[in-house]
Amino acid sequence: MSYFLPSLPYSYNSLEPYFDQETMKIHHTKHHQNYINNTNAILTNTAFSSLSIEELMSIFNEISLENKNVLRNNAGGHINHSFFWKCLKINTILNKNIKLELEKSFGSFESFKNQFEDIAMKHFGSGWVWLVNQNGKLNIVSTINQDNPLMGKLISNTYGDPILGLDIWEHAYYLKYQNRKLDYIKAFWHVVNWDEVDSRLQK
Repeated sequence: MSYFLPSLPYSYNSLEPYFDQETMKIHHTKHHQNYINNTNAILTNTAFSSLSIEELMSIFNEISLENKNVLRNNAGGHINHSFFWKCLKINTILNKNIKLELEKSFGSFESFKNQFEDIAMKHFGSGWVWLVNQNGKLNIVSTINQDNPLMGKLISNTYGDPILGLDIWEHAYYLKYQNRKLDYIKAFWHVVNWDEVDSRLQK
């Protein structure tokens, strides 16, 4: 199986003014495509080449390859970005089901947002912030580089099924926001695809 760059369900400029067109285009066609190219090259003629990216992540701790760390960064980059693009959409609504689930775990929606922003701001260097389902309880975690919670605790230092994720690599925001990381994080709330979040919560 070769991995392919997924098409975006929206145009590069459709998330303006929060996420700019130039960043979205470079992020998708250059950064994400590069992770896919590298992953395909590593997995060619291996026992893992027929796995879906989700299956690959779920057994990552068991994989034995000489360049496993390179695979970790690139396969992680592919699954993370494929997930991230689905997290984004203009003008979706936070429905009662999502609000209730967030209130159960964080006290209120505002408390959830504040905790998410705080973890994102305190994360040093490149990485991701995630809302995850950990055995029926929602939690906010962060991972370094291109690690994904599906890799498990031994690899990613956390675990859980991702519900929502935010890319906090500088390449995700630097053209528009420069060093104003908090402005980028706050802009994220305007483009969260709450329909997708609700669908993942239902699972």
